[in-house]
Amino acid sequence: MEGTIFSLIPAILMLVLVLVTRKVILSLGIGIIVGAFMLTQMDIGSGIGLIWSIFASIFVSDGTLNMGSIYLLAFLFLLGIMTAFMTASGGSLAFGKWAVERIRTRRGAQLVPSLLGIVIFIDDYFNALAVGQVARPVTDRYKVSRAKLAYYIDSTSAPITVISPISSWGAYIIGTIGSILAANEITNYQAFEAFVLMIPANLYVFAALLLVFMTIYFRLDIGPMKTHEKRALATGELNDPEKGDVPGDLNDEFKEHENGKITHLIWPIVSLIVGTVATMVITGIRNSEGTADILSIFANTNVNISLFTGGLIAVFLALVLYIGQPQPKSNVIRVLAEGLKAMLPAIYILIFAWMIGDIISQLQTGEYLAQQFSQADINIAYLPFIIFLLSGFMALSTGTSWGTFGIMLPIAGEIAAVTDPTLILPALSAVLAGSVFGDHCSPISDTTILSSTGAGANHIDHVLTQLPYAVICAVAASVGYIILGLSGQVWIPLMITLVIVAVVALIIHKINPATTSTSK
Repeated sequence: MEGTIFSLIPAILMLVLVLVTRKVILSLGIGIIVGAFMLTQMDIGSGIGLIWSIFASIFVSDGTLNMGSIYLLAFLFLLGIMTAFMTASGGSLAFGKWAVERIRTRRGAQLVPSLLGIVIFIDDYFNALAVGQVARPVTDRYKVSRAKLAYYIDSTSAPITVISPISSWGAYIIGTIGSILAANEITNYQAFEAFVLMIPANLYVFAALLLVFMTIYFRLDIGPMKTHEKRALATGELNDPEKGDVPGDLNDEFKEHENGKITHLIWPIVSLIVGTVATMVITGIRNSEGTADILSIFANTNVNISLFTGGLIAVFLALVLYIGQPQPKSNVIRVLAEGLKAMLPAIYILIFAWMIGDIISQLQTGEYLAQQFSQADINIAYLPFIIFLLSGFMALSTGTSWGTFGIMLPIAGEIAAVTDPTLILPALSAVLAGSVFGDHCSPISDTTILSSTGAGANHIDHVLTQLPYAVICAVAASVGYIILGLSGQVWIPLMITLVIVAVVALIIHKINPATTSTSK
């Protein structure tokens, strides 16, 4: 069944179950079981063995510890502990009071995560989790639902990172582009120049960023987002109370210290940022093998160990600040336990997402889709549009932008080089744009999981509430890519894409009144 149409079954089944049951662990689990049995020809014993081996490979691979995944999981626990200590010390409460005095509108509160999402462009994981920690005290004060906060985080983290050359994504993409240009003997430009020229052709990214700010300004609560915003404003419930625990949420009995200061929140976050970025630079230099320019540093950096190191430093500082707080205060062990427990939902979802991703990879789902595309007889003018849609569906099914990059960038580059070399950069841009779109829609995407974790939102609520916004941007980008392929222009399709988003947003604003609030 590998590499055939049947390889789509686990991914489609899992997506349907998520939408129908709204239970992500159950849906992922069924997808894992079905996929494992397909790989073992329905042999129960072998299927169970395969599931166990896939789970074990998250932690141990080829007889050695899989430190990449271990560091990331450990970082999530550290993030939960850091948040717990910042909350227990009263830092979040103090920052919220400070922000309320200076950020006087609900609209201003929503600008905080959106602008931070653009400013923190080093890495999407770091962006999603760091922005959530800073923004939550502010958005919570103004009763912004956690689903909307997750949308702001997710729709700025990956989009800004994928067009930034000085980022983990940008470095990876530039390296991949270099090999594609060399393989197809394209000498018109170097890899970095090609990346920069591709930026305006990444239509979905700019559409997503524009819609974020139009959503803030016009209070566009589309589809299920309106339900979450109405409940948040009316009752103060930032998550659906019937959904149970969500990533990052602390126990209701966990009280904040009344004498907390802003420094109890700011210094741990600053140490997290400085520690993470410094370790990224250090590991990048060590792994660059003598070429320590900024691109090679970010291309060779170890993001996961950097996050872990930054998290460790931040937890230590948060602990020291908390110990210095006067009594009465919660027991340190209890704070530690609450922080660990708060991250368990995110850990469960991420592990299951990694497992279904491994199953889908072994079934060669991505390779099957790519093969069908490469064999199709299509008008070359529609190449960017077709690549955008296929990359979106592949990222949606597999839950990985980088995996889609790895499969689709060489294919798109080769097809364009053979048929019309002038379309090679638009085709590569369409891969990047489609991958981010599919990532935004996929419940098994790690960046989507971490965005809901950073926001403290129910994961499926985040996926379902973000979906209408992502689809609007994808439709606008699709029109843009058709025009790009037919005209050979880049800036005109970009302008048309943005105009479509703006017009749709204004129409929605007219026919779908914003959720009312006492403060704009």
